[in-house]
Amino acid sequence: MLKMKRPLRIFVVEDDLFYGELLKRHLSLNHDNEVHLFKTGKECLEKLYLKPDVISLDYGLPDIPGDTVLKKIKVDYPELPVIIVSGQEDIKTAVSLLRGGAYDYFVKDGDTKDRLWNAVNKIRQHKNLRVELEELKDEIEQKYAFRNIIKGSSPSLKKVFALMDKAIRSNITVSISGETGTGKELVAKAIHYNSPRAKKPFIPINVSAIPNELIESELFGYEKGAFTGANTRKIGKFELAGGGTLFLDEVAEMDANMQTKLLRVIQEKELTRIGGHDVVKTDARLIVATHRNLAEEVQKGNFRQDLYYRLLGLPIELPPLRQRGVDVLLLSKYFVKLYCKENGLEQKTFTKAARDKLMSYSYPGNVRELSAVVELAAVMSDGKYIDEQHISFNSAGVPSDFLAEETTLAGYNKKIIRYFLEKFDNNVFLTAEKLGIGKSTIYRMLKNKNI
Repeated sequence: MLKMKRPLRIFVVEDDLFYGELLKRHLSLNHDNEVHLFKTGKECLEKLYLKPDVISLDYGLPDIPGDTVLKKIKVDYPELPVIIVSGQEDIKTAVSLLRGGAYDYFVKDGDTKDRLWNAVNKIRQHKNLRVELEELKDEIEQKYAFRNIIKGSSPSLKKVFALMDKAIRSNITVSISGETGTGKELVAKAIHYNSPRAKKPFIPINVSAIPNELIESELFGYEKGAFTGANTRKIGKFELAGGGTLFLDEVAEMDANMQTKLLRVIQEKELTRIGGHDVVKTDARLIVATHRNLAEEVQKGNFRQDLYYRLLGLPIELPPLRQRGVDVLLLSKYFVKLYCKENGLEQKTFTKAARDKLMSYSYPGNVRELSAVVELAAVMSDGKYIDEQHISFNSAGVPSDFLAEETTLAGYNKKIIRYFLEKFDNNVFLTAEKLGIGKSTIYRMLKNKNI
């Protein structure tokens, strides 16, 4: 059972101070109780803003009758449990109070404090159950929040949602394709966190960001002493995913040797760590993503055909932002609202001129670029409106201040590579392709901390 967010707050209203202190001390034996003692009904009513969780109310108070205090409490706090404690045993009064909303009715005797203790514990259990149910509700809503973040109502996006629904209801491998910045990992998370595997791990790995010689150990793990530097056993991503989801981003960048090893693991549903002999079973669901056309890569001889068919599963192609029409405005509104909320700014609205400018651009960086553009616009705007002059597009090339700092040719090379790595979310393969250089060049510079 989950603990409450704060101690159980108890009001004891009793004009007999000796008896009131007795009840207070007894209830305070549980350190999760916070007990307040009042000797009049007026004092109790004045302190209701403290939001007690339960009230023990003496029926025979000197200032206000107990039934009147009960009625006043129930006006503003109808769900608040109120236990009436009376010096007289009167069936008609007890029935009337219980019908008026009292939680229980006790007669003062030697067992009252224990009966009150048991009643408070029962109320605590019910309250904890409500807290647990609310947290479970929040957890479920949070899982579905991933789906809500994928904003849009364009026909092309509705097709994506329909395919996601099919993926959520099955264990089929999913292959996601689309340009950089279209939200491939977000779609993968949405599928995982809305599926029966939601309580198991979601393990992402970007294949293009890991050198070829390290990708096997990342995926399958290794045993202690398997190679120089292997001082302890390492569990690979397949094992970490367990019965959850393993997301292989940019899977097309995997070399031929690793493709063969991956195919075997998918077929056999088992693996062996590097340097080990024990066979490890794997039940991880695979979701893969790439900005390339895998079918074309197969025809070029860059990707194994048998692995392609194993990974194809349910294909989902994410449309580029330029093909999503007014989704640009819907996303812009969402991003500016989110940014202003996170940074304590007053909410901002786009003018018509700003909306027209947002719609006129092609967004080569897709949704990721739009988010950056809107964030900058929110910063540049001093008032509650974002106008066209606050919107700037810088994705066409290197920033305008690139040449402001004089340096050597090698220095400019480092700046260019660093810029494109940041632009393509540390995708080494894509950066190398755009710049027309080898991946090994970038890996070497990273290893030597030149960039």
